[in-house]
Amino acid sequence: MARPLVNIEDLRQLARARTPRPFWSYIESGSFEQLTLAANRRDLDALRLRPRALAGVASRDPGTVMLGQRRRLPVALAPTGLAGQIRGDGEIHGARAAEAAGVPFVLSTVSTCPMEAVRAAVREPFWFQLYVMRDRGVVADLLRRAQATGCTTLVLTVDLAVLAPRLQDERCGMTLRPRLFNAPNVIDFARKPAWLWHRLRSPHRSFGNLAPYATGCRQLHEVSAWVSEQLDPGMSWADLSWVRERWPGQLVVKGVIDPRDARQAVSLGADAIVVSNHGGRQLDGAPSSISALPAVCEAVGDRAAVWFDGGVRSGTDVLKALASGAQAAWLGRPWLYGLAAGGEAGVSHMLQLIARELDVAMALCGLRDLSQVGAEQLWPQA
Repeated sequence: MARPLVNIEDLRQLARARTPRPFWSYIESGSFEQLTLAANRRDLDALRLRPRALAGVASRDPGTVMLGQRRRLPVALAPTGLAGQIRGDGEIHGARAAEAAGVPFVLSTVSTCPMEAVRAAVREPFWFQLYVMRDRGVVADLLRRAQATGCTTLVLTVDLAVLAPRLQDERCGMTLRPRLFNAPNVIDFARKPAWLWHRLRSPHRSFGNLAPYATGCRQLHEVSAWVSEQLDPGMSWADLSWVRERWPGQLVVKGVIDPRDARQAVSLGADAIVVSNHGGRQLDGAPSSISALPAVCEAVGDRAAVWFDGGVRSGTDVLKALASGAQAAWLGRPWLYGLAAGGEAGVSHMLQLIARELDVAMALCGLRDLSQVGAEQLWPQA
């Protein structure tokens, strides 16, 4: 009998068993010594929720409003590159699961499935995450294509001026210039027949959104090299203004830790801020997202929404983020665990686990709906 998947860690273990080593490293690893990656979890674990008794919580509503739209849960599926390498058509699986659960799906610039294919697979538009590249013509065309799909919300990631080395990835060849087809990796691919089957069935095997611009590049490693050359360390606040001028919809700025950056982003037209250290994959030694969250919330006030990204593995983590000031939490690695474990059904199961845990946590903290959540839900730290 298969082991029941009763929490995110169960999904993670199944995902690990089903995913080839290079792609598992891509999901799990952080930059350099992975200090910030560990801090994201450690600092969430250190927070304590305050139980309350006799609060009359027979009915509970975990719904919220994100940028004017009612959502069933205060979460979004975060943009994750190359999800289609984790499982064939990965972004399509994630978008369908998110739509069924009533939460946003954020499609990465460096997705495997092109945005047009993802849009054709769902009823409602996704949100699109943008990296500003050296070739601003490419950026302008990505914005045009996103609008053509009906996308109304753009997520601009601002914490990737340069790509921080992820040493675990480098050891197994999973880099922007991948060296995947060495003997150990090929043997590992052969030992994951289900993964191989789903990958071979999918027509999307490269950077679906960017391959059309990488002239003369046919193979994944060639497009990867082109992408790495397009990263722009010269990106500045002027580029945020440039994007704001060209994007008529809602603008979310993701990758902010410092309150000064949050204030500047809002002053230039950001409708929401995502407090994030890129999942511990960029500046190692940076603070955890949860420790940075309250100061960003104070700096922004009610001028923009503030959301949280970094280390969430349960519904109780979501409630801790809300109690720390966020209005929603983003799920990155958890949805990849669900994807690797079971495709669309796995992502849906992950969201059901988060919903169940959040519902229980709300009840035991005496909360009937999320409007009641505040700092008083956190037990004072010694």
